[in-house]
Amino acid sequence: MVIMYIVIGVVGVALGAGISWFVINKSTTGKAKLILDNAEKEGEQIKKDKILQAKEKFLELKSEHEKVIQERNQKMAANENKITQREQQNNTKFQELKKLEKDVETGREKLKSQLELVAKKEQDVEKLHKRQVDQLEAMAGITAEKAKEQLVEALKNEAKTDAMEFIQTSIEEAKITATKEAKKIIIQTIQRTATEAAIDNAVSVFHIESDEIKGRIIGREGRNIRALEAATGVEIIVDDTPEAIILSCFDPVRRELARLALHQLVTDGRIHPARIEEVVSKVKKSLEEEIVEIGKRTAIDLGIHGLHPELIRMVGRMKYRSSYGQNLLQHSREVANMCAIMAAELGLDPKLAKRAGLLHDIGKVPDEDPELPHAILGMNIAVKFKERPEICNAIGAHHDEIEMTSMISPIIQVCDAISGARPGARREILDSYIKRIHELEGLALSYPGVQKTYAIQAGRELRVVVESEKVSDKDAEKLAFDISQKIQTDMTYPGQVKVTVIREVRAVGYAK
Repeated sequence: MVIMYIVIGVVGVALGAGISWFVINKSTTGKAKLILDNAEKEGEQIKKDKILQAKEKFLELKSEHEKVIQERNQKMAANENKITQREQQNNTKFQELKKLEKDVETGREKLKSQLELVAKKEQDVEKLHKRQVDQLEAMAGITAEKAKEQLVEALKNEAKTDAMEFIQTSIEEAKITATKEAKKIIIQTIQRTATEAAIDNAVSVFHIESDEIKGRIIGREGRNIRALEAATGVEIIVDDTPEAIILSCFDPVRRELARLALHQLVTDGRIHPARIEEVVSKVKKSLEEEIVEIGKRTAIDLGIHGLHPELIRMVGRMKYRSSYGQNLLQHSREVANMCAIMAAELGLDPKLAKRAGLLHDIGKVPDEDPELPHAILGMNIAVKFKERPEICNAIGAHHDEIEMTSMISPIIQVCDAISGARPGARREILDSYIKRIHELEGLALSYPGVQKTYAIQAGRELRVVVESEKVSDKDAEKLAFDISQKIQTDMTYPGQVKVTVIREVRAVGYAK
């Protein structure tokens, strides 16, 4: 019974499944057919739309193409009209030119006939002139050529006589007035450039606020003042003068270096040997910059342009150089101004004269000191830095070492003499003293192992700083003896010269 129910159930399930499949299959087929019909309709519609759009696009392109062809045809027609007009104009001009050519040919024939008539008349005039000359020669008994020669000779003699009389009169007048005019020009030049006569000395005074600072400058057992003297080469005198320290040295650059270094040390308050060397090194650099700035300002004040940078630096160094006690920069500026005035009075180039006047003593401030007169050395320096030949000759000839080849050279020589001849402007004793001090330092510097030399106390003491690696203690003693003997045999000096050889050993370590 159970089996029968199971069979009946299975048959029923199978029958239901078949009926369901038939119904579903029938329904799906109908929908698919409907979808295909709709798709065919839509495809036909799309096809019609695309064909319509293509026709519209074709008509649009055709219209544009016809428009372009029409515009091109219009342009071609306009160009043809222009060409036709130009041909007509050219034809008209050609006819005019043809007519003008005919007129020119007619005028040429008329001119030719007139020229023939003029030539015939000239021949007639020439014949008439010759006939008259022949008649005059027959009447005078001399030919025309000889008469012309005699007339020219007479005129020449008369002109020579008049010229000689004029030259003699001019020379006599020039002799009478030359001295007067020269004195007038020189006096006017001196009056227009009058300046104070200043004498440089070998001592500078450094002012301090209180005497307490003197002890700090001296340092423990004098180590600070010794370090400062060794670094600058200046003798520092600390005495009972209130609120003042005296800096003594023949070299103005060293004195200025010591003054500026002392000012920075006192202002900063830290004064010890290491700090002193550091400050002196910095001041040295700033002093070099100041020297260049002085040279630039001088060139600008005088209106001199295009100087080589090395020449500008040398002009700045003139401030710290004296010539027979006269400040060299002030002397050169004065000579430059006088040269410009005198050149203008004489009708020469004042700018060229002023430039030569400023540079005429440039040979006194070279980096090296060769055995040459300062005028020749200055000329060589000017040639090296491509100054004009007139300026180089003026520099080299202002003390008659070479021959003068330009009008500027005697002006430089005269103005240099005028500037140095002012009352109180120069003092020859100081210059010879400075020369002796230079020779003293150079003598000691020629020995091997010597690093620096400083002559102090007006040349009565020579301090020699040696390199500790090259000179031992025993060598230092021997060096002091040798230098003193050399000075004694080769130099002339008053009193005695004390030679001090300084040898310092430093050990430096770095903690990293």
